[in-house]
Amino acid sequence: MVVGDFAVELDTVVIGAGPGGYVAAIRAAQLGQKVAIVEKEYFGGVCLNVGCIPSKALIQAAHTYQLAKHPETFGITTKDVEVDWEKTQDWKQNSVVQKMTSGVEMLLKKNKVEIIRGEAFFSDKDTIRVVNGEEAQTYTFNNAILATGSRPIEIKGFPFGERIIDSTGGLNLPQIPKDLVIIGGGIIGSELGAVYASFGTKVTILEGSKQFIPSFEKDMARLVEKDFKKKGAEIITKAMAKGAEVKGDRVIVTYEHKGEEKTVEADYCMVTVGRRPNTDQANLDLAGIELDEHGKVKVDKQGRTSNPHIFAIGDIVPGAMLAHKASFEGKVAAAAISGRKDEVDYKAMPSVCYTDPELAEAGYTKDSAKEAGLDVKVTKFPFGGNGRAVAMDSYEGFVRIVSTKEDNVIVGAQIAGPGASDLLAELTMAIEAGMNAEDIALTVHPHPTLTEAIMDCAEAVLGEPIHM
Repeated sequence: MVVGDFAVELDTVVIGAGPGGYVAAIRAAQLGQKVAIVEKEYFGGVCLNVGCIPSKALIQAAHTYQLAKHPETFGITTKDVEVDWEKTQDWKQNSVVQKMTSGVEMLLKKNKVEIIRGEAFFSDKDTIRVVNGEEAQTYTFNNAILATGSRPIEIKGFPFGERIIDSTGGLNLPQIPKDLVIIGGGIIGSELGAVYASFGTKVTILEGSKQFIPSFEKDMARLVEKDFKKKGAEIITKAMAKGAEVKGDRVIVTYEHKGEEKTVEADYCMVTVGRRPNTDQANLDLAGIELDEHGKVKVDKQGRTSNPHIFAIGDIVPGAMLAHKASFEGKVAAAAISGRKDEVDYKAMPSVCYTDPELAEAGYTKDSAKEAGLDVKVTKFPFGGNGRAVAMDSYEGFVRIVSTKEDNVIVGAQIAGPGASDLLAELTMAIEAGMNAEDIALTVHPHPTLTEAIMDCAEAVLGEPIHM
């Protein structure tokens, strides 16, 4: 191994070039800091390479396939619709992922961020050693932003391999499987399950809790479950996975359900039970960085760790593991290093599940609002009353607004239906800005659009519904 015999001095160093790290680096550079970023694998992190972006590419391909197979509603007849999976995977990887990741590297260079390739380890409170193959170099820094992300959890009895895979493996299968067992019916499992169910795979989802997609409300999850069943998928809740045995090109999964031990066989078993923060690989203790009981880095409202010159963001700090949360925290940390007073506020943090229909939420639910001591009311408007949704033949679902009883201030929102991921932005901004229902009801929305469902829901909050 070649080792640098002197320490190179850095001003601000960002460790990890995922959606939190690269955004933090660019913002820090914009604020006048001299910035370097360390990345051991690929730019854009898990999200751009083996997460949010490639999964959405496959989701789009699956939607296109379903529309091509079943356009009868619109008076269109098709035949012999086929999938060239190799071309689908090539498009996902080379036309989508590669374009996005190369764009990240270009943006870093444009903002004069120094790129250091390798894996970083702390030597003490202001020193890191970066190892890249047979080479290593020591760096000292004035400030650091730690953005090392997370990795899939591997559970006992399900060792990852050729037939037992994680979400990365699920994105890169060499062919569309005949059947697929998914351990974990959360957001990742339901999204990838929806992809393969749409392509004709017999999907079986084993979820340990009593509800499918447990992070969303029951009436929202039920809409997705209905779509899964229509596509021949089976969802088994309160199912505890016990183990898996690979026999040739098949895998047999054993699980317990209602006190009985059962088995299900498939081409692959994909485990999507959550992700583990990457806080056990960089010698954080040598830098004086404290972790909580869940192995996440303790931070203040600016992302500052127990070492005041080191900040932490993204999946390694408390809160949901979301790319947009990491980016937001990265901007706050970069600003804090420049002396600004920016702070992290999660009150309007959006969450989306890209199933069919899409699920999206921000702020309080009815139950969480009551737990917080808020006196709220809940108003729901169905997409069946929206002309654009009906014309799209995609009117399953609703817009729901959680507002205070006294003055109709919007404190939460949930959307299940067409374009939910995009529609949520308006209500997220309303929550963030402390707007009330009248602010939205008196805003003219273009017709015919899905956004009118938000206006209609706001009018219903005020007791003046037109289309309901």
